[in-house]
Amino acid sequence: MWDKPEIMLWLADLLYALAAILLLYAILFLVIHLPIFPLREIKVNGSLQHITKEQVQYIVNRELTGNFFTLDLKRTRQAFEKLPWVRKVNVRRKWPDLLEVTLEEHVALARWGNMALVDTHGELFDGAQDGDLPVFVGPADSMEEMARNYQDLSRIVAPAGLVIGQLAMNSRRAWQLRFKNGLVAEAGREQVPLRLARFVGAYRNLTERFAGPLTYVDLRYANGFAVRVTGLSTRAGAGPAPEKKAA
Repeated sequence: MWDKPEIMLWLADLLYALAAILLLYAILFLVIHLPIFPLREIKVNGSLQHITKEQVQYIVNRELTGNFFTLDLKRTRQAFEKLPWVRKVNVRRKWPDLLEVTLEEHVALARWGNMALVDTHGELFDGAQDGDLPVFVGPADSMEEMARNYQDLSRIVAPAGLVIGQLAMNSRRAWQLRFKNGLVAEAGREQVPLRLARFVGAYRNLTERFAGPLTYVDLRYANGFAVRVTGLSTRAGAGPAPEKKAA
């Protein structure tokens, strides 16, 4: 090889090229780490109801290190995600000295037992909420389904003036609704919106018919439902009574 000048020249050119690349990299590394590219502004976007300026400032002071080029965006996003009520974070640089942070908060829909909160996407999160929220009780994998059904069922019962205070699903995926006026509705597993709408359609007549308040309704009938009034119980509609194991 040493007696072949063409190969020697090729190797020399390769070494020069590598040296030039390394030099450029070193210069670039030094330049972007110089204090001449500081982040002068951090802009936080989002409709924030629960996240405070103090919490944001804490993250900025404790977690954000580096200049415009060296700031770790992934680490920055993860730092903001640790804040209570934060559902989603987007961070991006805007030349020459701006970091834009967009925060999306959870919107509390219900309480998950007495443990945590459920948002409108059916996601569980930790947060303090003093408002009067319904309670969800069910299997651990049912949060999304319960959030979706709660909103649909709430719309169905609204014309009757009924407000869901607790929505429960058992291990057999059967539904039970407890309304804020004390009424309990067993809805079963199948055709729950249809069963509930049928009851809502007759609710006013039932309340006018009986002097006492309705305390319990069993919607698990083929063509009707059974109601329990204080001191009295009756069936409305037709069809055989459901078996206890049926939904």
